[in-house]
Amino acid sequence: MKSDWIGYHREKDKLRGEIWSLLKQQAASIGDPFGHIPNFVGAQVAAEKLENLPIWQQAKTIKCNPDSPQIPVRMRALQDGKRLYMAVPRLTDDRCFVELTAEDLQRQNISIAESALAKPSKRIARKALACGKLVSFAEMEPIDLVIVGCVAVTRNGGRTGKGAGFADLELAMLEEFGLIKTDTPIVTTVHPLQIVEDSRLPMQAHDWALNSIVTAQEVIETNTSYPRPIGLNWDSIRPEQLEKIPILRKLREQLTNNQ
Repeated sequence: MKSDWIGYHREKDKLRGEIWSLLKQQAASIGDPFGHIPNFVGAQVAAEKLENLPIWQQAKTIKCNPDSPQIPVRMRALQDGKRLYMAVPRLTDDRCFVELTAEDLQRQNISIAESALAKPSKRIARKALACGKLVSFAEMEPIDLVIVGCVAVTRNGGRTGKGAGFADLELAMLEEFGLIKTDTPIVTTVHPLQIVEDSRLPMQAHDWALNSIVTAQEVIETNTSYPRPIGLNWDSIRPEQLEKIPILRKLREQLTNNQ
């Protein structure tokens, strides 16, 4: 199993390996799923189902993960005139989010229609990311809807990504700066094979649960009972995260100086 994030949680490591293997065996993945938020057969249809939901139609500003299975989600956001935020990969920049709008793309001569093709090229996705504007938390608008990438999910709102913890960190920082609220919906699009029994996916205090799961076949409202974290849980932040993520170090220094 190929992943940079093995070893932090044995049961979740095992579960991710099972899901990646299952997707590959059932020919349900597009490309190699191992070590990734897996692109899946039906991602386009799932994005269409998401687009029809009231939470999507009411949202003006969306935060979405930058992974391949959510390319059709991001392109629909831009087509629908929404402001789109994507995290800088691995949060390696002080301004750790990229802001994109349809106007930005048009100024760079990137066709949104081309970007929304059934099989968008990685080149187009990279170009779209490159033409966006790096923004700090202070420069961001409040977020109406969050889309996260997942490897495995449960019908009661449990989720896990690749195991690096970036999604949870991003959400915690956004909450810390008042950019997401306690009722901001958190949603994912996945293949049905990525849905597992509730007991398979234990959630920890710093984990952010899902409010909705969208597949090509159905929309699952989780009615999750998991409590939503409040800001950053410094006890759960690993030393290597603090070392490699500049904004975390800055926030930690500010917290120390204010004490």
